[in-house]
Amino acid sequence: MIKLKRAYDEPAKADGHRILVDRLWPRGVTKEALQIETWARDVAPSTTLRKWFHKDPSQWREFRDRYIRELEGQREAVDAVFGGLRGTITLIYGAKDPEHNHAIVLKDFLERHIR
Repeated sequence: MIKLKRAYDEPAKADGHRILVDRLWPRGVTKEALQIETWARDVAPSTTLRKWFHKDPSQWREFRDRYIRELEGQREAVDAVFGGLRGTITLIYGAKDPEHNHAIVLKDFLERHIR
């Protein structure tokens, strides 16, 4: 099972393996408060893609397509982080919008390609 959770939400035992999937550390959150096992910054959107989407969130569909292409090109990095994991995995992200963020795309990608 793969779940999503904002970095600013309280950690819970039910989160299982908590993985930060942002390229940048969430503002104002300490390492102790975040309680992650892994920081998978290499599977986050590239800096160029992140900045492009941040400037124009109306481009959600195009962002999804571009990020999936990036993930396809980084299969080794994706497999290195997620390939051996079992049980509950919670992808931790810092974005404010819970419906339009890269963690949603990554979750869909993982469910189709890893598990």
